Amino acid sequence: MSEEEIRLPEMRAGVIAAVQALADGEYQRRVWIDRIYPTPGYFDDFTLTFNILEDAAILDDPYAAIGRTLASEGEARALSALSDRLVRIIQEVGAESPDGAFLASPSWNGVIEAARSALALMTR
Repeated sequence: MSEEEIRLPEMRAGVIAAVQALADGEYQRRVWIDRIYPTPGYFDDFTLTFNILEDAAILDDPYAAIGRTLASEGEARALSALSDRLVRIIQEVGAESPDGAFLASPSWNGVIEAARSALALMTR
């Protein structure tokens, strides 16, 4: 399936942006922790990024998103792995924890790695 066949291309763009944020540790420290935003009026944090994926129904069942926001089983598989990492770290750290607690967790590198794998598939 090509990106042209995706029924919700704007939502896909949001999913890609969220995955990109999860794949970039430098961005996370700069924007989520230090609050150095790229433009006035910009805001992003882990909760917002997580909610974008949740609202796009990526976290519960990525395979059901094929054709809506995902283009292939490979993307769904990669986002399923990312979802597993996110669920695990939220259970470990606590859903209401500040962003810094997530980034400080030894499990956070697994989130970044899973996001990088998913991003590579979604942007090739």
